[in-house]
Amino acid sequence: MLVCWVLAGVLGAIVLLYVIVEIHYFLRMLITVFFARFCRKRVHILDETSVYGICTTTDVDTLLYHMNNARYLRELDFARADFYERTNLYREICSQGSGLVQGAATIRYRRFLKVFCFYKITSKIVYWDEKTIFMEHRFITPSDGFVRAIAICRQRLLDCNAEAIVGALINKGVKQNGNVEAGITQIANVRPEIPPEVARWIESNEISSAALRKTPAVISNC
Repeated sequence: MLVCWVLAGVLGAIVLLYVIVEIHYFLRMLITVFFARFCRKRVHILDETSVYGICTTTDVDTLLYHMNNARYLRELDFARADFYERTNLYREICSQGSGLVQGAATIRYRRFLKVFCFYKITSKIVYWDEKTIFMEHRFITPSDGFVRAIAICRQRLLDCNAEAIVGALINKGVKQNGNVEAGITQIANVRPEIPPEVARWIESNEISSAALRKTPAVISNC
């Protein structure tokens, strides 16, 4: 009888955890970080990384046919975690500042992902300024190489300089290869030109921010 009560208590605790916390999300994030840190190959800060996934029945929309639009952005959390760990970007940011947050994201859907469809997400840095790193993510089906969706995310750094972060990571990589002089030259010329779509997106965000600053605050009694 005691065993039955213990099992019921454990089952109830598990159900309660799933009700108040999204256990699947945190468990998957833990696994993603573990594999990226201890099992996957380290990559250069300006290299492209890839993670693979499958559209399951928990990802589909109300039509039970293809991936829910919101799931795309959720999947990017795991892709970024893999990128942060394999490039040492997150650890470098924490060592020079306090962390980073996502300031904005935009995504364009080109063709849906059907249920049980395999896909990969590629991630890379396309531009940065003093306080922000811009990343591009692509959802690609390996079977045909088609880009199903493309997203641009703006990562805002806290209490540190993005130029210094990227430069430090490049310098560390060069020192490991024993060519410090080449590294100094590379740091000075490495930042790419801003992609036109990113430039227009930044402009759009600035217009939106300016409009919101002019909007009077609404005081709620709730």
